Amino acid sequence: MDVGTRTDDEVLGRAVKQVQWRHHRALDARMRSIGSTIVQWDVLRALERQPDASAHDLAQATFQSDQSLGVMMRNMERKGLVERRPVRGRRLEHRVTDAGAAVLEQGHRFAAEVLDASFGALDAGERQQLLALLRRIGAD
Repeated sequence: MDVGTRTDDEVLGRAVKQVQWRHHRALDARMRSIGSTIVQWDVLRALERQPDASAHDLAQATFQSDQSLGVMMRNMERKGLVERRPVRGRRLEHRVTDAGAAVLEQGHRFAAEVLDASFGALDAGERQQLLALLRRIGAD
């Protein structure tokens, strides 16, 4: 790869990261206004998508280590956002409480605001094209 291409790829990578970081900061500020965080909201979203997921699966789905997810879940349990109970062995079952569901729904509203403002410059076809391209390069 020549230096020019490498530089272009680095600029592209940085642009993707810059958009993601702007989304993250804006959404986290909104979540903090209701006493939560974007990371807690992400865990609630993962539980919404995969209610029977193991802690390890939840950690992977939320880009956390198993240990950091465990700390997060204990904090969320103390805040009344989730309930955890043993089901067999060391495996825990996680359930979103009513308070957690309220945070989850407010997070969805905040995300819609942030993402609509960000992607508003793109028409529906451009949004679909961007999604398809990101899925293609992000596929495992």
